[in-house]
Amino acid sequence: MAKRTADYDESKIKTLSSLEHIRLRTGMYIGRIGDGSNPDDGIYILVKEVIDNSIDEYIMGNGSQIDILLKNNQVTVRDYGRGIPLGKIVECVSIINTGAKYNDEVFQFSVGLNGVGTKAVNALSSHFRVMSIRDGKCAEAVFERGVLKSQRQGTVKAGVKNGTLVEFIPDENLFTDYEFNIEFLQKRIWNYAYLNAGLVLAFNGEKYISQKGLFDLLDAELGTSYIYPVGYYKGKQLEFAFTHTHNYGETYFSFVNGQYTSDGGTHLSAFKEGFLKGINEYFRKNYKSEDIREGTAAAIAVKIQAPVFESQTKNKLGNTEVRSWIVNETKAAVNDWLHKNPEAAKQLEQKILANEKLRTELNTVKKEAKEAARKIALKIPKLKDCKYHLEDGKKGENAVIFVTEGDSASGSMVSSRDVYTQAIFSLRGKPENMYGKKRADIYKNAELYNMMMALGIENDIEGLRYEKIIIATDADNDGFHIRNLLLTFFLSYFEELVTSGRVYILETPLFRVRNKKETVYCYNEKERDIEVKRLGSSAEVTRFKGLGEISPGEFGQFIGADIKLLPVTVQSLKVVPGVLEFYMGKNTPTRREFIMKNLLAEVDA
Repeated sequence: MAKRTADYDESKIKTLSSLEHIRLRTGMYIGRIGDGSNPDDGIYILVKEVIDNSIDEYIMGNGSQIDILLKNNQVTVRDYGRGIPLGKIVECVSIINTGAKYNDEVFQFSVGLNGVGTKAVNALSSHFRVMSIRDGKCAEAVFERGVLKSQRQGTVKAGVKNGTLVEFIPDENLFTDYEFNIEFLQKRIWNYAYLNAGLVLAFNGEKYISQKGLFDLLDAELGTSYIYPVGYYKGKQLEFAFTHTHNYGETYFSFVNGQYTSDGGTHLSAFKEGFLKGINEYFRKNYKSEDIREGTAAAIAVKIQAPVFESQTKNKLGNTEVRSWIVNETKAAVNDWLHKNPEAAKQLEQKILANEKLRTELNTVKKEAKEAARKIALKIPKLKDCKYHLEDGKKGENAVIFVTEGDSASGSMVSSRDVYTQAIFSLRGKPENMYGKKRADIYKNAELYNMMMALGIENDIEGLRYEKIIIATDADNDGFHIRNLLLTFFLSYFEELVTSGRVYILETPLFRVRNKKETVYCYNEKERDIEVKRLGSSAEVTRFKGLGEISPGEFGQFIGADIKLLPVTVQSLKVVPGVLEFYMGKNTPTRREFIMKNLLAEVDA
């Protein structure tokens, strides 16, 4: 019997209001919902959208301080700019495509050009209040989930400064069990300070201010690990800071109109090109780009009138017309700085020559590794690949690879994975501790080389084949140790994979609690105790000692739509050497005792 399909006629066509659309298709506006455990979760995007408006006021020369308060999940942001025009306060926070961001005379370099940001915050908040103060008069409007509940106009006491106040509470019906991470907010606020030298941001009473902009950002991130003093340039639309470190790989912090572009874009690629040309022009040489860029650490910020981002969350810039002027301005500025700092220029050239020597040695080792790997080029041992990868465009944009320990752990995953976008690489056991080793050593290690081949990074990270690298190990001492060995490998040789948010930890349940009617999976002892109490005395509790104990039928749900991933984040690069030295360095009794009691679950410095 043929399956009956629903009638498709005029009655099935729906037109949603902007409020309904934001609440129904939340991801289009804020990227992801989340619970606050990831710095890109929706609650932080809501905070960003409100602060962005205040930053835009500062950029246009209005107000020098922004006050931010977080208490009981309520966020309050008060700026001292011009204030929203009193007669348009309701429209500006509730009607899409309403605002002054379309007027270049009012906002020249705004992030929020689409007229959506504050409206999305309003629609996605259980409580939203906005107040504008202009020359002794004020207007206020209060909303619940985007619906206007009250509004008023009046006067304020003498001496109250102009500006806008916005307070909101993210809707607990949408953001279930969320919690703000203070460190994530502090990181964002520091970025605002670095990008807007002289602006005071007061967060819960603590002041954040930078006088040297991106120079301060790079100095704070690197500590004292750079080879020569940080180079700095600030023009009308372009600002950057740069230096070199002894670390492997490259580290970049890129911004457009104050927005952190974690995936870079045309502005970053143009900066790299200009950086290369400026150095070669100064030395009158033709050094290879890889020799110049190895060990580079840089921060770049551009201001553009009409930025085009590749998504609503603005992680990657797409404007192609900015390339030529960024290349030329960067080239000239780098060349000029090197002329003014000849001692630093000498140190830079020594670094380039050292890189050149290392590259030559490494190429010999790589050639030998490739010869050994030629036999397995078509079939990498222990890799169960997926069909689509990053190079396949839209089809491969969700491609991930799980790095597991042993065949038993990967067995259940292989049977329950999505063969189109989920690959699995199984380690034979504990990988070698690569802390303090030369880069050439990783190419002499067959298993690590196989893993690099699987990831597509045996030459460089530009060849990465997967959107996410997910470490999936057992929740026991051996599993944590393997996790740390892998994190040491990535942080030592492919740091950019971590700093760009590519590396994750898979969270799987520790317990299964069930009775004859219901089965529940718990991720910690607290959840287990709650469910045992709820399901009653007949509840049966199973403790999963390893991934291999979870059946394929069960495992599918833990790597499907409801997958729980813990991002590996590094709040400041300068702490990485110390962390790795303590956990993975010389095996002193003190270190060994500490690790056994407090095995590192993630690098979250």
